[in-house]
Amino acid sequence: MQSRSIAIIGGTGKEGSGLALRWAHAGHRVLIGSRLAERARETAATINDRIGAQRAEGSDNLAAAQGGDIAVLTVPYAAQLATLDGIKTALTGKILIDVTVPLIPPQVSRVQLPEGGSAGLNAQRLLGDGVRVVSAFQNVSAEHLGVLGHAIDCDVLVCGDDKDARAEVIALARDAGMRAFHGGPLANSAAAEALTSALIAINRQYKIKHSGIRITGLPVDAADG
Repeated sequence: MQSRSIAIIGGTGKEGSGLALRWAHAGHRVLIGSRLAERARETAATINDRIGAQRAEGSDNLAAAQGGDIAVLTVPYAAQLATLDGIKTALTGKILIDVTVPLIPPQVSRVQLPEGGSAGLNAQRLLGDGVRVVSAFQNVSAEHLGVLGHAIDCDVLVCGDDKDARAEVIALARDAGMRAFHGGPLANSAAAEALTSALIAINRQYKIKHSGIRITGLPVDAADG
């Protein structure tokens, strides 16, 4: 495993802090970003306490994006583009993993993809060709991420226009304890984004909390890249 410096933009929420915890536990340096730097530092300190090592740091979103060699966006859909606009100069030449799901309350169990096709495509349009946007992790339960040692019963669809960038994200998913698969170009991110609403509907119908997806019919070692 090659250690990376991973900036988690909006990393104080459940999804961002869960991914940060797992990557820090795997040996990566994690830079927690937040609108409030103090909250980010508190989250980083909690992660360091849990893993028994000093691998997480906290700062504002821009400083985190500047310090990471790969960035992960884990903010609510309503804040996606404004957050990216504030850090886009720090993302040039890097991979951005966009975890955004276009959920619009109160009908979060209804698919509501944005104009432009998907949140991932809109992120790429805003950031331009100098940033390789990869969409991933939309269907994974945040609660499962936050429990070290818990086997995550959900595969990850990784969509992006750059195959090498997708491969890097697949490797990071594996480091965090998940199976991940090439899901094709960034336009296919609409499928993973839409699936989240369907999974919420399943959770409500069957009174469960953590439904997920599994990719079948592939060789056992297919998730290795």
